[in-house]
Amino acid sequence: MPYTVLYSGPGGARWGQPPAGGQDVPIARLRLLPRERRQTLLGFGGAFTEAAAYVFSLLPEPAQEEFLGAYFDPGQGLGYTLGRVSIHSSDFSLCSYVYTAPGDEELASFTLAHEQKWLFPLLRRAMRRGKGLALLASPWSPPPWLKTNGSMLQGGALREGAQDKWAAYIDRYLSEMKAQGLPVGYLSVQNEAEAVQPWESCVYTPAQEAAFVADFLGPRLAQHHPEVKLLGWDHNRDKILPRADELYGGRAARYLWGLGFHWYVCDEHRNLTAVHNAWPQKHLLFTEGCLEGGPQPHGWQPAVRYARDYLQNLNHWCEGFFDWNLLLDWQGGPNHVGNYCHAPILADTAAGRIHKNSAYYAIGHFSRFLKPGAYCLGLENPTPLLAAAAQNPDGSLACVLLNPTDKPMRAQLSLSPGQSVELLLEGEGLATVHFTA
Repeated sequence: MPYTVLYSGPGGARWGQPPAGGQDVPIARLRLLPRERRQTLLGFGGAFTEAAAYVFSLLPEPAQEEFLGAYFDPGQGLGYTLGRVSIHSSDFSLCSYVYTAPGDEELASFTLAHEQKWLFPLLRRAMRRGKGLALLASPWSPPPWLKTNGSMLQGGALREGAQDKWAAYIDRYLSEMKAQGLPVGYLSVQNEAEAVQPWESCVYTPAQEAAFVADFLGPRLAQHHPEVKLLGWDHNRDKILPRADELYGGRAARYLWGLGFHWYVCDEHRNLTAVHNAWPQKHLLFTEGCLEGGPQPHGWQPAVRYARDYLQNLNHWCEGFFDWNLLLDWQGGPNHVGNYCHAPILADTAAGRIHKNSAYYAIGHFSRFLKPGAYCLGLENPTPLLAAAAQNPDGSLACVLLNPTDKPMRAQLSLSPGQSVELLLEGEGLATVHFTA
């Protein structure tokens, strides 16, 4: 099969050609197993936070168009087909807010007017630029009057007796989004269900989350929004298995399509495989990950972080990827509690420009070549390299390779007994080999 190689690395290459030479460096031999089919991919995307939408609004039109093309153009950009939104505010909002007047448990004042200023215009332009987007909606906290601590911040829990009111609020949100022409395809029960944060947060024990799904949220979705796929957990990999035991071991299981997970705290990717092996009919989505502590506009390490995690997620049954903020300013915000982070594209709003950093190019090694509907392939890899491969609906094959060591290495990738590709990877070099049909 004809093939092309796309290469990025610490030496400065970005979606270019791999370095030449290297005959004197060690060789790593890998073999694609096209008959070994694994999970089917849903696609790649990122989060439409209010921070991202606000920063986008500050850019001049040429920079806005460049941003939209960079993420959503299926040919020249990342070709994103997934997007995450928060149900009212998160830390990456300009302030805390909800969709009703204070204390309105009957939802008489419910409106999404707050989102009309920044979020909805960006969402609609992104959908027009790409091929549509499947949206995942996640709440960071119920309204304060439904919580034990009376605040959206600092954790707290859903107040006993308020479960049906909160489920009704989420139900109304889904209906209003549909009326806006922005239907939600995926819903998580709670962002980071065990995190007590200075920003919007709410804690559910495993039993509380299971009961809320089984008795309140799940039945409402089944009745009013059967097309919406419900995700539990939406937190880190470290405790995903005991949460799965609770959610899938009882009455909640019938309503849950799968589990979401984040990359913080630990790199125990094997926990994902443990969940898959126990419940192979359920699904796993990477729903959030970012580099914390502010922006890192220069340097190669953000790319390595993304590539390592995405490759290992793919090899442990992950089906889709939602990066965190699509766009942040040069400070790594705005964020209403000062929790500044990195994003693959940063904006210099004073100069009216965007900056695509190494994380952006790393994501492109996956999203540009592993298309929705692709199924992951087996890969014989007894080497130090990290690698994952998939076959697309059009018959093309793609294999992403990362050299996680600090030494150069040659990779020899065999597709069949009669065909192999050899390329040099710098230490921490990243490549995609694309075999066209």
